[in-house]
Formats: sequence, C-alpha cells, structure tokens
Amino acid sequence: MAQPPPHPELTPQFCFNTTVLKDFLRISRASIDDSITQNLNALLTPSTAGFDPASTSSRNPRASYTKRIPPSSCNSFKTQVLFPSWQSRSNVLNYCASVATSPDPEDPESPLREVENEKDRKRIVDERLDPYSARFFPREARTEMLAAVVRQERGVEDIVRARSWKVVGERCGEDWRDWEQAMSDWQKAKKSKIPFV
Repeated sequence: MAQPPPHPELTPQFCFNTTVLKDFLRISRASIDDSITQNLNALLTPSTAGFDPASTSSRNPRASYTKRIPPSSCNSFKTQVLFPSWQSRSNVLNYCASVATSPDPEDPESPLREVENEKDRKRIVDERLDPYSARFFPREARTEMLAAVVRQERGVEDIVRARSWKVVGERCGEDWRDWEQAMSDWQKAKKSKIPFV
C-alpha cells in the first residue's frame, strides 16, 4: 500500500516557492489518489480463496468489480492512508492561504512595483494618438500570486477527492456520506479517540 510523502515544513518561503508547493501536492496526489485503484487492489488477497480451474474455461470481456474489499481493510486504508494524505494537503493549503492573506513586508519586488505605480500615475494618456497607451499591467504582489495558486489547487483538490471517494465507494461498498462528511467524521473521531466507521 502506498504511503503519502512526508509533510513539508511549513514556512512562508515554502509557500512562496510555488513550484515546490505544487510539486508536493502533485506527488501526494500521484501516490494516493491517482493510483487509488491500485492501492485498493493491493488490499485484496485473492490467494485466500484458492485457485478455481473453472475460471479459465471462459473469457470475460471486462473485469468485474464484484469482489468487495473487506470492510476492515477499507477502513484501515481510509484512516491510515487516504484521510491523513488529504489532511496533510489541506493543512498545507490552509497555511499557504493564511500566508497569502498576511502582509508581506519582505516582498523583494515591492519597491519595483511602487516605482511602476508612480510612473503610471504621472503618465499622460492620449488615446487619440495611441489607443493602446492606456494599457498598464501592474506587477502582482507575490501574495496575490500565491492566493491564485491556492484557489486553483483547492479546486483541483475537490475534483481529485470526489473522484477518489467514488472509486472507494465502488470498491468498498457505498457510503451514504460524501467525501467532505466522511473526512469531517474522521477528524472528529481522531480528536475524540473513538474508532472511525
């Protein structure tokens, strides 16, 4: 069974380096969510039932998922692998969102942006002579760029989790909860030290 990558040290520098941030999220998703079918298949132990020679007498056009994964194995996978991985990514995104909404006195491009803004205020625009002269594209602050990355990654996270939860439901037995409710129940069970079901 795959294990999620280790939780990174959360610092503002980690968040502002969006390449590293995206790499952590990509590797975490690849090891757990993108390979969810393989991870769930690893929970099955087909040798326990023994080999049935009649199974080779006919060809089935499509593999069927009639074999359900035992509930204990499913719960173990959810509580030890899937939900901790999701929680780790949520923690990273929440931390980086808080960094993005905090003031950034150490922004290296702040003086340059101030100079550009001052030049723009002093600029005289005559659109009759040059209709494109009014265009001005100010530099974004790194907190604004980080906020955009966090918003985008949260959207991706919602899609990935919904897809993974659907596969888990198909293989482990349908759960009446959506992934958000199941994750919330797991967090409550973890805090109160009661078994998650």
